[in-house]
Amino acid sequence: MIPKLVLGSGSPRRREILDLLGLEHVVRAPRVEELLNDGEGPRAEAERLARTKALAVPADASELVLAADTLVALGEGILGKPADSSEAVEMLMRLQGRRHTVYTGVCMRLDSRCEVEVCTTDVWFRRLDEVECRQYVGTGEPLDKAGAYGIQGFGAALVRRIDGEYFNVMGLPVQSLLSLLSRFGLRYAYGRLEVA
Repeated sequence: MIPKLVLGSGSPRRREILDLLGLEHVVRAPRVEELLNDGEGPRAEAERLARTKALAVPADASELVLAADTLVALGEGILGKPADSSEAVEMLMRLQGRRHTVYTGVCMRLDSRCEVEVCTTDVWFRRLDEVECRQYVGTGEPLDKAGAYGIQGFGAALVRRIDGEYFNVMGLPVQSLLSLLSRFGLRYAYGRLEVA
């Protein structure tokens, strides 16, 4: 039997990726405070937050819950969602001309069983000046995104190159999704799920 897929996220980007794959799903965004722990590295943070979100989604034993958490790290420092426009500009100025790493923890839960993967992608920004950063922030796009940018929108103009999965930077790495599905005995069959 193929379980019903429940997306435990309010992210429109994650919904968009599942829609792009043609996977039917329902959305049940959990109410989880995304608190960062002092001394916990970005990989551990992304894994813990994804698991916390998956466990917070109400689901019955026949529903497959998918949750994720994306963090942007500059070295070991984590850049979350900016509190306001000024903080967004400050983040972008810190990222300009440099490499940073995007970590996405992806958790899949069926009944009491949880499986988690963390995907990383290195992203290089081109050199930017403050005027350009303010113009981008003025679009409103970066205000709800970790690291204050979205690669799939206007933010594509900020990125010089990436090393790793593009969809990870959007917030849901497809390869991790496929890997987790296989751990639960399922396979992506181009628009649907089937038993592996």
